[in-house]
Amino acid sequence: MSIANIVVTLEKLEKMHKSLLELALAKTEYIKQGDMEKLDQLIKNEQSHVAAINTIEQQRQVMVTDYLRAKGIALTDTPSVADVITAAENSESTQSLVSVRERLVELLNQLKMQNDLNQKLVMNSLQFINITLDAMRPQQTEQFNYSGAQIRGNTEVAKRSFNEFKA
Repeated sequence: MSIANIVVTLEKLEKMHKSLLELALAKTEYIKQGDMEKLDQLIKNEQSHVAAINTIEQQRQVMVTDYLRAKGIALTDTPSVADVITAAENSESTQSLVSVRERLVELLNQLKMQNDLNQKLVMNSLQFINITLDAMRPQQTEQFNYSGAQIRGNTEVAKRSFNEFKA
């Protein structure tokens, strides 16, 4: 396995994550607009992106593992691109690997920030819905069902004051 193949795989991951970031940006607008139909469709599209990213990520892990084994390097639990950079001999291919890795890390940070913003927007929307529902619900001050004691006219519980219950 060559470093060039790993670079190509990382570029595929970069492309998919860019697309996922564009979806996250669109999601922000749909959340702000409250457009649930478009948001639902976008989430389905997002799930297909995540599945594709997982497939490419598995390929990347296999390539990195094969490269490190070919170099005779003991593997850690999850061999990383950083391990390949450390083990690489060719400076030109190593430089392209470092470059694509840095771009991917930056893209992942942007995606994380956008997803955090989307999560906060959804939580704010849910809080607004809950406050609105609470304001619309009638306050229940009376008991609508009669208990056996109330039917017989024996309602001692209802006659007790609040201070009696605290003691």
